[in-house]
Amino acid sequence: MMPDLDARHLLCPLPVLRVQERVAQLAGGEVLTVRCTDPGALNDIPAWCRIEGHEVLQARTDDAGEVLVTLRVGSRAGGDPSRGGRPR
Repeated sequence: MMPDLDARHLLCPLPVLRVQERVAQLAGGEVLTVRCTDPGALNDIPAWCRIEGHEVLQARTDDAGEVLVTLRVGSRAGGDPSRGGRPR
């Protein structure tokens, strides 16, 4: 089962911070789907993923106006927990 993160009703920067916390708990290659109501998350989460080495599989707004971002955790996730990785 694919992990999901409910970041609805949170405003910037909280959706990105919640993604960072969840990614720190996942192994490289795992897939995470994030659901947000903050429209800025449509750009903010993919930007964070690019910086941190994670792959955005999909980023869209659904018919209800919620932002859905699906990402694959990069191999760098095993590093610094302050940057979205797990402690070694």
